[in-house]
Amino acid sequence: MKICIIGCGPGSPEYLTPVARKAAMDADYLIGSKRLLELIPYAKGERMVNAGHAAKVIEQIEEKSSKGKVAVLVSGDPGVSSLARPLIDKVGAEHCRVIAGISSVQVAFAAIGQPWQEARIISAHGANPEDDGPLAERYAVLLGRPEAIKWAAAFAQRLDGEWEAWVCQNLTMENEKIVKVDPAALAKMEAPSLALVLLVRKGR
Repeated sequence: MKICIIGCGPGSPEYLTPVARKAAMDADYLIGSKRLLELIPYAKGERMVNAGHAAKVIEQIEEKSSKGKVAVLVSGDPGVSSLARPLIDKVGAEHCRVIAGISSVQVAFAAIGQPWQEARIISAHGANPEDDGPLAERYAVLLGRPEAIKWAAAFAQRLDGEWEAWVCQNLTMENEKIVKVDPAALAKMEAPSLALVLLVRKGR
């Protein structure tokens, strides 16, 4: 297996697991965002910044994998809204090794002292998602663009019952910020790309 998909955690180098670091150090090629590449400054492999369309990045990964071991760096955990899914669909699971990482969802729920095993995770990173999925008592809305928090606000207003909301920004990093707000206030807020909104039904 020449393609290794590595979960790099929520942002801080301290949350990059030893097995993830070792896999990146062993690779001949490292592909990821500039921020993720900076988490592993001493890796020997050739570095390529992932700044393009997913299909083009996957073509690049396939091309490099014919020459050596490729480490694909993704934020958080590969199983939560990452390049892992389209890449595995394209090349096949048998050609990939997936290394789990710590998701920002885990970190956020831990920070507010709430379990997350029954939470519904919604990604609003690329576009406004469909919201007709199963109902839940807890939600994590992944942001990533200015309009996403507006969608999260509208989504919260459509939920039955009383809810509490937390805006979690830059988790595990020096400028981490977690703010508890009324769900109605979300529409007036701004959030950086590394942010998510937690919604928890009151009394839970």
